[in-house]
Amino acid sequence: MKKIWLTRNLILLTFVSLAQDAASELLYPLLPILLTGVIGAAPLALGLIEGCAEAAAGFTKLISGKSSDRLGRKPFVVAGYSLAGFGKALVVTASSWPLVFLGRVTDRIGKGMRSAPRDALISDSVDKAHLGKAFGFHRTGDNIGAVIGPGLALIGLAMLDGDVRAVAKWALIPAIVSGLLTLLVKEKFVRIKEVEPKKIKVKNPPLPTNLKRAIAILVLIQLTNIPDVLLLLRLHDIGFSTQGVVLSYMLFSGVTVLAAFPGGVIADKFSPRVVYAIGLVAFAIAYSVLGFTNNHTVALIALAIYGLFPALTDGVGKAWIAGISEASHRGHAQGVYQASMNFAVLGAGIWGGALWSKGLIQWPLVIAAIGALLGAVFLAFNQSSGSSSKAS
Repeated sequence: MKKIWLTRNLILLTFVSLAQDAASELLYPLLPILLTGVIGAAPLALGLIEGCAEAAAGFTKLISGKSSDRLGRKPFVVAGYSLAGFGKALVVTASSWPLVFLGRVTDRIGKGMRSAPRDALISDSVDKAHLGKAFGFHRTGDNIGAVIGPGLALIGLAMLDGDVRAVAKWALIPAIVSGLLTLLVKEKFVRIKEVEPKKIKVKNPPLPTNLKRAIAILVLIQLTNIPDVLLLLRLHDIGFSTQGVVLSYMLFSGVTVLAAFPGGVIADKFSPRVVYAIGLVAFAIAYSVLGFTNNHTVALIALAIYGLFPALTDGVGKAWIAGISEASHRGHAQGVYQASMNFAVLGAGIWGGALWSKGLIQWPLVIAAIGALLGAVFLAFNQSSGSSSKAS
């Protein structure tokens, strides 16, 4: 009998993510303008805020992922989405960059609390042969929210005469909807002690070598991934209006929507490693072009190409890790992987923000492009970089 991959939990969690992403991405393209224009913070503060926010998410993922293997997934999912909404409320009411810092960190702690348990819950709810499709479907829904959010921001800017702070407050509505929808999720986790009570003597069994190797490689590559908010600042620096920045972000998210599910299907049929490498090539092309160009049309084309990067790496990376993880450490594996990627973004945010300038050439983007291209070459030609396991 053919197993159904489009399960109730997958559909529900996709709508939860869609609503939360609509909130996040309504706020996100406004953030660099809110910080540097309205509040008056420097680009370094922007990179530091985003890097530290991602690191906070990383620390939380380490705890929540492992804890969900013992306590279940749903409590972390509900608490995480609720806390993220509270963090957004802090950001949209902040009058200084330290308060924005606190809000973004709170928001990302919520993300860290929910992400690994949610992805483990998706894995619990879907047959392993369809993990690429499942995570691709989830990523597609996530990015539909990322198109809706900026669309709402554009409507708000038109209605409220460009009042960035007032429009940012609209993000609270979908954030609340997202938190309420989590209450409908059904727990699919079976506690280990109920199945194998005699095997609980090993408190924290180590992750398999092939899993750790795959995580290490992806984390090293992630060190090139400067936070997207600096890309939006680049658009603003070369003359895009606030509405232009938001429209550009919608274009980026729209490409991701179209490519995420096909990327997952291809990863299931062939190899997550190859699909991930293609995503890195898109990253390298986009970053190098955005680093050199001041032409708006060329910048938009580069941003559209960049939309392929999350589509071919985010869900694919999670499916890759899930495919070489056992059920007993699935949450732990997702937690370690996603936390490590967050820590890498912290490093990228700090070095990218520190080197940022308003010159004709934005060298941090060019350096990041070179790093991503080297990572793509490594994945394409290194067969030992990890592959999906066929074990159940």
